[in-house]
Amino acid sequence: MATLKQVAAHADVSVQTVSNALNAPHRLRPDTLERVTRSIELLNYRPNRNARSLRTSAVELIGYCVPSWHGGQAHLVMDQFLHALCAAAETTGRHILLFTAPAGADGMSVYDDLHARRLVDGFVLSQTETHDPRHGWLKDQRIPFVSFGRVWKESTQPGPYVDVDGAGGCAMATRHLYDGGRRRIGFLGWPRSSGLAEDRLAGWRDACVELGLPVDGLAVHCVEDTFDEGARGAASLLDAPEPVDAIVALSDVLALGALRELNRRGLAAGTEVALTGFDDSPLASVVSPALTTLRQPIDLIANELIDILTGPDLSEEPVERLLQPELIVRGSSAPG
Repeated sequence: MATLKQVAAHADVSVQTVSNALNAPHRLRPDTLERVTRSIELLNYRPNRNARSLRTSAVELIGYCVPSWHGGQAHLVMDQFLHALCAAAETTGRHILLFTAPAGADGMSVYDDLHARRLVDGFVLSQTETHDPRHGWLKDQRIPFVSFGRVWKESTQPGPYVDVDGAGGCAMATRHLYDGGRRRIGFLGWPRSSGLAEDRLAGWRDACVELGLPVDGLAVHCVEDTFDEGARGAASLLDAPEPVDAIVALSDVLALGALRELNRRGLAAGTEVALTGFDDSPLASVVSPALTTLRQPIDLIANELIDILTGPDLSEEPVERLLQPELIVRGSSAPG
């Protein structure tokens, strides 16, 4: 493999001029830049990533810990996010290094090892949680990072993040069902220990109160994000003395479980009981009736994360970007 000195000799310029062509091309005259670029291509020169990131403090290779899910199953939306994140990084000439690590403090040794060996220059975090140890450790080590998702139940965010307005999305879905004539709208959520779940629950509750709809006894906390739990939660809402005529589900998985329960009972989703999900996963458009759901702007999220992480200065006030989901209306919420 060619060296920087060999490229400089081939182009008949100094080593510094080659460095400028790679890192600060605006400093060179167009004809000089063209000559150096031609030499780089002819010699198939590839810059030393470690040397460059050490010299410039640039975030060139980005680490991302792939989350583990219940039962070892794939998570359809996060798989979409991973593809979008890689594509967003590659459009800027960067790449994503994937790894796994135990949850909590036990996993910090993996992050430490990756950075100490100069395998990555910064991190994109997901699955953030209250008192997440990664944020404080990365800040103390002055390692660049950005989070997909907020850290819940903390007065200030411990670093930059990009997130989707779950409360606003669930409020939007609730108003959509109300506009379709629904007046007893239930909610399927996750345990109260989840900040994301509490956020989306609050969106449903606030919209119901604003519209003068009942909320007492109409929220079911599912133990897990599974089809079975969605079906169980829907059964609870349908077996109440006053059954619901619509359901807002925190996720597509819970909504599809609820759809299964409606089908089992012979209830027509979209006419007898309306239903909405959250995420617009690939299954949402292929079930019958197709699922009304809230679409997360996955490509925009990925681009924003890379933009923040590779920006000029992450040491300033943390960047916080809250994006809006889009309501995708399909047959499961047809007016009653």
